[in-house]
Amino acid sequence: MSTQTTSSSSSDFIKNLGKMYGTYTGGFIAFIILLAILEQAGVPNKILGYLFVFFTLAVYAIIGVMTRTAEVSEYYVAGRRVPAFYNGMATGADWMSAASFVGMAGTLFLLGYDGLAWVLGWTGGFVLVSILIGPYLRKFGAYTVPDFLSFRFGGHVARTLGVIVLVCCSFTYVTAQIYGTGLIASRFLGMQFEVAVFAGLVGILLCAMLGGMRAVTWTQIAQYVVLIIAYLTPIVILSTQKYGIPIPELTYGRAIAEITARENQMLQTGLATAASLKPHIQPFINYSPLNFFAIIFCMMVGTASLPHILMRYFTTPSVREARQSVAWSLLFIFLLYFSAPAYAAFSKLEVYTNIIGRDLTAIRPWLFQWGELGLIQICGKNAANIDAIVAACKAIAGHPGVVRLQDFVINTDVIVLSTPEIAGLPYVISGLVAAGGLAAALSTADGLLLAIANALSHDVYYKMLDPNAPTMRRLTVARVLLVMVAVVSAALAATKPGDILAMVGWAFSLAMAGNFPALVMGVWWKRATSTGAVCGIIAGFGLCLFYLVTTRYFPGAGVAYFGMTSLLNPVTGAPVVDLAKAMALPNAMDSWVTLAHPMANKVGWFNLNNIACGLLGMPLGFLVIYVVSLMGKEPSKEMQAFVDEIRRPRGETVLKEKTT
Repeated sequence: MSTQTTSSSSSDFIKNLGKMYGTYTGGFIAFIILLAILEQAGVPNKILGYLFVFFTLAVYAIIGVMTRTAEVSEYYVAGRRVPAFYNGMATGADWMSAASFVGMAGTLFLLGYDGLAWVLGWTGGFVLVSILIGPYLRKFGAYTVPDFLSFRFGGHVARTLGVIVLVCCSFTYVTAQIYGTGLIASRFLGMQFEVAVFAGLVGILLCAMLGGMRAVTWTQIAQYVVLIIAYLTPIVILSTQKYGIPIPELTYGRAIAEITARENQMLQTGLATAASLKPHIQPFINYSPLNFFAIIFCMMVGTASLPHILMRYFTTPSVREARQSVAWSLLFIFLLYFSAPAYAAFSKLEVYTNIIGRDLTAIRPWLFQWGELGLIQICGKNAANIDAIVAACKAIAGHPGVVRLQDFVINTDVIVLSTPEIAGLPYVISGLVAAGGLAAALSTADGLLLAIANALSHDVYYKMLDPNAPTMRRLTVARVLLVMVAVVSAALAATKPGDILAMVGWAFSLAMAGNFPALVMGVWWKRATSTGAVCGIIAGFGLCLFYLVTTRYFPGAGVAYFGMTSLLNPVTGAPVVDLAKAMALPNAMDSWVTLAHPMANKVGWFNLNNIACGLLGMPLGFLVIYVVSLMGKEPSKEMQAFVDEIRRPRGETVLKEKTT
């Protein structure tokens, strides 16, 4: 009787999703309007910032608490009852991390045309998910990616390697998300950065710890609503104000034309130099054609290999809905990524118009708040106050007393968050963007933490250490591990390590080299053997990791053993052979994108940037799996029949999980 009641309750919940999230969206818009009214009534900006952050965190926490569960299937895969439309929305939130929300437009701002490599790669990756991997893992019935590797290739070796790849891909990624929450909270709540990091961690844990994938799914849908409204609102307003059309994608070309005209004007008037000015629409200034297309390919294949993304397609009711879910994911992600170039263009136009050429004594106070965090520099010094700026610029011989482009350095992670302030929009828009950035960081952090904790609790503890563990013990272990991983990540983020945001990009190449060959060959080649898969993962992932770490942390060794030819200065685009000079390059322009970091932009074999090291590891992985598999005995008839079965779109789920 209780089972029937639970099933009926779940069915009613699914049927009412449209009404519930429609009401939530309307309530959120009403909340924004209320805060706009309060701003006009004279409520201090700091209070508005607190209301934005705490209201959204409270909503996410309430959803997390209300959807807590003690069922294994609900905790790991949300009971496999999430409709395709809503799973697509949750995947969109899971995918659009603080890196995408905060860093994408900033990267396009810095790199111009070359930044499109990231947009093209990340968007195209979901096509590969739909065609090659996602639906087949859903048909298999896995809880985790290592689950599939273990069953398909037998034994614990493949599972263990899958866990290692998963943890390596996800840990730095989740640390960067927690770093992002600390950055936003410290700016808009006035907290010390180290405190803000752990404040954001509380919101993350309340969503993920009690309800697992079930809670994370319904929370991520709410977070998507917040982040997409927050992302689109500023550029819709700017597009309407400047060109009378509330569709920024249609006015993007006009903004580019104005940017080009302003760039020429700044060159002629001495407000910019050729070295400081990179034409926004000129290709291959920052990347060679090889590295441009290598980034596209690695981001695309890496997207189709990231465990926390693949896990989202385990939650749909059927294989068909898994495919539909990928299509919805692509649509929801497209809404943001299609707008990112316009965001970068409008941001750059506002910087050129409202900051470059402004008298040093007339700089707006908002800039100092970012300057105090070391994220905006003028004349080589943190823009903490007017006195510091004036003193720094006076020390430059012949300085005209106005902000020049060569004087102004803004961290790319600040572009999106500061655009409303640069453009002089009401503070409520700035608070909205901060809430959106926080939603993006929290949603991805939830998914990543869950991927790591589930792999450790399900694949290591339950499958390898204690196969007879009861449900409650399994879930307890999962929750304890989730908290432990989260605390370690927050502690690392609180130290402000300079590499964290840059290292996010590595996850794609690592996943590409470690997961993609084994997953694709496991689904599409019945002859692939256990030994071949294990050797392929070790070879591909090992080469990728070795190349990446060596070129990043041991550049001297890279020169000696890799034939590394140069480091590229992100300001001038010129090769820097002298390592001492390279180390002295300014790092204020650090982006979470590895290539925007002076010391991350390292090249080795074939002048291939280390962010694209998956381009070396993945082909080796495929080759080793193919050769070693042919050298051994072919898999059993039962395994080959299993491979045939998971490729059929209809029928029952192959793997049936025990629930007790």
